[in-house]
Amino acid sequence: MIDIIASFFFYNLAIKRGEKEFLQDNADLEVSAQAMDEFTQGDWRNWVRNQPFEEMELTSYDGLKLAGYFLPAKRPSNKLVIFSHGYLGNAKQMGLYGQYYYEQLGYNIFMADARGHGNSEGDYYGFGWHDRLDLIDWTQQLIGKLGDDTEVVYHGLSMGAATVLMASGEKLPNQVKAIIADSPYSDVYGLFAYQMKRMFHLPAFPFLDSTSVVTKFKADYSLKEASSLHQVEKAKVPIFYIHGNADTFVPTEMTKELYSHTKSPAEMWLVDNANHGESFVIAKRNI
Repeated sequence: MIDIIASFFFYNLAIKRGEKEFLQDNADLEVSAQAMDEFTQGDWRNWVRNQPFEEMELTSYDGLKLAGYFLPAKRPSNKLVIFSHGYLGNAKQMGLYGQYYYEQLGYNIFMADARGHGNSEGDYYGFGWHDRLDLIDWTQQLIGKLGDDTEVVYHGLSMGAATVLMASGEKLPNQVKAIIADSPYSDVYGLFAYQMKRMFHLPAFPFLDSTSVVTKFKADYSLKEASSLHQVEKAKVPIFYIHGNADTFVPTEMTKELYSHTKSPAEMWLVDNANHGESFVIAKRNI
């Protein structure tokens, strides 16, 4: 009985859509002062507000209405970056990276609210698994909009990094040329096991296994099948991994494991003194 109660508790805690108070004041998510300043006060925020994003809509394979935002390059270009945001985030937070692609590299940029986030429908968080199929569907829609000569880069952060890696093992459109995964986790079960031990001092078994059954029933995926690791073992597109060496929320070892299992050409960049999701800001400030 305790196991059953716990499984619904952890499903509601982490996977059901809604505010997640358990992450407030989580020491593993503390970031440096310079990163916090960039996240909350950076000029990218005004840049995002001032861009004439075209609102787009996609109906997912299981009938959800998903929201996306497209910004054409200043000058005609066949380069497109598709961003995938993190857990509890939203599409336009990826403007932190979008500004660079748009202003410095001249890319078309696209960012979508993942299912269960922002303006997209969905009553659960997919942690990348169903989102990988949404990503591919968005890609097909954008290729139809921009043309078959489009060259696509996937760029994901945290849960978004897992999303692009989970997509890497699928049959991707030929237009997808590279994947950038910043702070990914190897699989959802492993991430939850790590977090349960740190936050609740509980073992993965039997609680996560029963939570996985509930997740399969309510959200149509199990925690073990949602695996970036298994997907990159089938990848054909080059992958560039980024992770902070000081990440305690998603351990750096997960990226190292992913890198060592990647079938396609891969490179890895570990950023010293960067906690979860900080690598871009820390590296930029240190240049």
